[in-house]
Amino acid sequence: MPRPLSAAALLLLLALPAQAECYADYKAKQDDPLRLHYGVAQVSSCDRRGAQAELGPRLQAAGWQLLNVLSTFGPEGLNERQSSAGDYFLRF
Repeated sequence: MPRPLSAAALLLLLALPAQAECYADYKAKQDDPLRLHYGVAQVSSCDRRGAQAELGPRLQAAGWQLLNVLSTFGPEGLNERQSSAGDYFLRF
């Protein structure tokens, strides 16, 4: 028979953040004239498919087409990608 959670364990679970901070780096394009960019965006989904579903409409609203999501990562990966993303660092 399972034992109920102790009060301390329950408090610990409630103190955890509801969702981890997640980011995705991606490539996008515009046509006529052709323009490409690499960017980093905060996303609510920490997997590539979820990030792709979230980023596609965001970019499209600004006239960009998402080409692909390269990876998803936590806040520890932001510093190494900031200079590469330039103006597109956390823009979308």
